[in-house]
Amino acid sequence: MWIGITLGDVTGIGPEITLRALAAWLQDPARDPEVRFLILGDTGWLTRANAAVGLPLAVWQGPDTAAPVAWLDPRSEPLPAALQAGAAPAALAALDWLREGARRCLAGELAALVTAPVSKAAILRAGVPFVGQTEFLAGLAGANRVVMMLLGDDGAGRWLRVALATTHVPIRQLPETLTRARVELAIERAAEACRTLGLARARVGVCGFNPHAGEGGLLGREDLEVVAPAVAAARDRGLDAHGPLAADSLFHLAWRGDFDAVVAMYHDQGLAPLKLIAFDRGVNWSLGLPFIRTAPDHGPAYDRVGRDRARPDSMVAALRLAVRLARARRAAPGQPPGTPTAPAAPPAGR
Repeated sequence: MWIGITLGDVTGIGPEITLRALAAWLQDPARDPEVRFLILGDTGWLTRANAAVGLPLAVWQGPDTAAPVAWLDPRSEPLPAALQAGAAPAALAALDWLREGARRCLAGELAALVTAPVSKAAILRAGVPFVGQTEFLAGLAGANRVVMMLLGDDGAGRWLRVALATTHVPIRQLPETLTRARVELAIERAAEACRTLGLARARVGVCGFNPHAGEGGLLGREDLEVVAPAVAAARDRGLDAHGPLAADSLFHLAWRGDFDAVVAMYHDQGLAPLKLIAFDRGVNWSLGLPFIRTAPDHGPAYDRVGRDRARPDSMVAALRLAVRLARARRAAPGQPPGTPTAPAAPPAGR
């Protein structure tokens, strides 16, 4: 079983955390020897980064490659050896590797795709319209019902799993962007994710959009007119959904185990509490793609490159989740994304 890894923006920490995470995987005596990894990235940048790690890398010779880690650069031209942080050639190469990874996943050659960080700003400066890797992959796959979930634990087994009703949207545009359909979809995907993870239940808490969930309309009408109807519709479909609930309390309730997942209305409402408890271990999971995609929950961190300060924990967590989901998918072939499956490993948290 091959898991693909795109190297991301090579002028950031993507190569470093990828190699360190793979080294940690190979050193784990409990690892599955059937799981192998294909790195999609620039040969020169990967080789130079590996000088500090010493990972045994093999050139990709096809799915019969025997090595546990192989690499392939699908681009015809190598990147220059010296590039400034966020340089356009690196940004464009990262997109090429995403395209290749998605293509191989859709063709069934890869069981999952893990994507190292890119810089949205660098890609935009290079002249490519870009919202995020989730949206980019959804476009390549022709998937229009994709939801971003971030999940992680606090080290003591207490988890937060947060699905976003909206993602990279300016705050001033949120009232027009947030719709009942978006909230319903996020609830649906969050419940599916809980079942895919093999949790005993799929109780979803739904954040209010306004402070105090709108105070009955005194602090805005969105909770009455958008969020509450979406929750009611989800409950009518048999989902264990609750809300709108005041976000300032809901995350604490979820962290202590009252809810299995949270639906947040916008990016920072959901990611701020998630990163508070799992800053180094958070994982981005794209729900609703026709293939499995996970990623570390951070950016390219240009200020940490080459300083031995880049922690691979989030990439390690992303690799482990991708492997776990791929095993579950393999155990239930032909099932669509999000279909409940028997967990291939102990459930992630309560």
